[in-house]
Amino acid sequence: MTRHQLVDQIFQKRTYLCVGLDTDIDRIPRHLRDQPDAVLQFNRQIIEATKDHCVAYKINTAFYEASGAKGWDVMAQTAALIPDTHLRIADAKRGDIGNTSAQYARAFFETLAFDAVTVAPYMGADSVRPFLEYTDKWTILLGLTSNAGAADFEMQRVLHRSTAGIESAELALDVSTSSTEHLYETVLRTAAGWGSEENLMFVIGATQADSFSTVRRLTPNHFYLVPGVGAQGGSLRDISKAALTADCGLLVNASRAIIYASEGEDFADEAAAIASQYAFEMAGYLPGSPVV
Repeated sequence: MTRHQLVDQIFQKRTYLCVGLDTDIDRIPRHLRDQPDAVLQFNRQIIEATKDHCVAYKINTAFYEASGAKGWDVMAQTAALIPDTHLRIADAKRGDIGNTSAQYARAFFETLAFDAVTVAPYMGADSVRPFLEYTDKWTILLGLTSNAGAADFEMQRVLHRSTAGIESAELALDVSTSSTEHLYETVLRTAAGWGSEENLMFVIGATQADSFSTVRRLTPNHFYLVPGVGAQGGSLRDISKAALTADCGLLVNASRAIIYASEGEDFADEAAAIASQYAFEMAGYLPGSPVV
């Protein structure tokens, strides 16, 4: 899916919601659990109920990989259920040396036919490049995550220096904060040059709302995949105010708040109701027409 196609869907539907299919067999309604292909049945009903209110689905691969070969099969079948009008995201957080990354890219972009995959950037450009080589596919790089552990590395300050047009960063020791930046800033600024605004997104956690102005300054036109709204407490209003662009530039993900809205037989209807609420709020934040 190209950026133009994604933006077109966002403004047609007036929503930038991504529904996370982080399906846990222990949390789906009890009347489904003993049935064959329970997870697939659950996912099918969620997709059918929410597809008019969102533009993307994010499959967290860990929830499927945990079930071995059968889980991979359910993941592939779930991806096939997602309409072509929606971005299919594999939340796999891959990242390894180049030839291994090439196989990861092949797995998600060819075998499983996803449109996008999340990738960890900390092994550098050569570990990400194989994903970026695919036409009309998206690499979604971890930028600033919503977990508490982001403080361990991403929020640490590093020394930033620019000499003769060559930028470098090293661990800051006994220097003032005026000469440093957060490590996530170095990652964003550097990685933005690996791809383009047409094939590279960044994961920016919704619970990091105070940092969104800095993030947008560093990557003014890139799309962000924003987890952490809903069950994790991120504010859709704050994120939208800080990071929306003329052509939206956001995919805001909600998983548990939508797919587990009800434990009863009405789970799909309740999921649709919550997704509709998100979409209604998003419509109020979107500009009137895109600039593409």
